Amino acid sequence: MNAPLLSSALVAAPAVGLLPDAATTGPAAAWALLLVGALLVGLSKTALPGVTTIAVAMFAQVLPAKESTGVMLLLLLTGDLPAIWTYRRDADAAMLRRLVPAVVVGVLLGALFLRMASDDLMRRVIGWLLIILIVVTLAQRGRGRRRGRGPGPQAASAGASPADGTGSASRAGSSPIARMVYGALAGFSTMVANAGGPVTSLYFLACRYPVKAFLGTTAWFFFLVNLTKLPFSIALGIIHPSVLALVAELIPAVLVGALAGRLLADRMPQRVFDPIVMILTIVAALPLIA
Repeated sequence: MNAPLLSSALVAAPAVGLLPDAATTGPAAAWALLLVGALLVGLSKTALPGVTTIAVAMFAQVLPAKESTGVMLLLLLTGDLPAIWTYRRDADAAMLRRLVPAVVVGVLLGALFLRMASDDLMRRVIGWLLIILIVVTLAQRGRGRRRGRGPGPQAASAGASPADGTGSASRAGSSPIARMVYGALAGFSTMVANAGGPVTSLYFLACRYPVKAFLGTTAWFFFLVNLTKLPFSIALGIIHPSVLALVAELIPAVLVGALAGRLLADRMPQRVFDPIVMILTIVAALPLIA
C-alpha cells in the first residue's frame, strides 16, 4: 500500500462522533478506516445508500478535508458504475429529469459555500438539515398511515419497477415544492461534503419507491450528480494527481462492497429496507452535529 502518501496525509483532527482519532492510532488504524470506508462506499451504491455519510466520516478522520473530499468523490464515481449497470432497468427516469434544475442550483450554491465556510460549519449545517428532514419525513408517513394512504401490497414488493407503475413516485414525493427542496439540499450537501445520500434517501422514501426502484433511481441520480461535481472539484483543487494512487489502492474494496450489496439487496424485503435506511440516515446525521 502507498504508506508514504497516507503518512503525509494523516492529520491531528478531533474525532468525529464515536470514531477514533486515526492520527494518534497510527497508519495501521488509518488504513483500516480507509478500507472499511471504501467497502461502505460500495455497499451504499447497491444496497444501503445511508452508509455513505458514515464512510465520509471515516475518511475525514484520516485525511485533510480537501484530500478526503477528493478521494471520496473518485471512489463514489467508481461505485456508481456497477450500481447503474445492476439497476439499469429500475430507475425512474422521469423523476431524474424533474430533479435536475434543483440539483444544479444546489451544486452551484455548494461550490460557493465551499469557498467561504469552515469544515465545522459545513458539517453542522448539513447535520441539522438532515435532522429536520427526518422529522418531516416521519411526520408525513404518520399522517399517511392515519389517513389510510399507505403503500399497497404491490408497491411494497421488492421486485416492482417504475415501468409497471408500482415504482413511480407517490403524490407527496412528486410535488414540485418537495422536488425543489430535496433536490437543492441534495446538490448542496453532496457538493460540500459528499453527504447528499441521506437527503436523497429521505426524498425517495417519501416517494415510496420499492427497493429496486429506490436503489436504481438513487444510483443514476448520484452518478449524474457526481459527474457534475467533477469539474468543480478539479477547479477548486479538491482533486489533484497526488490522491490518485490512494484511490487506485482503495478501488478493489469499493467493488467488493458493491458486489456484497447487490447480493444483500436481492434478499431484503421492503418492510426491512425502509427502517434500515431511516436508521442509517439518523446515524449519519448525529456525528455531523456533535
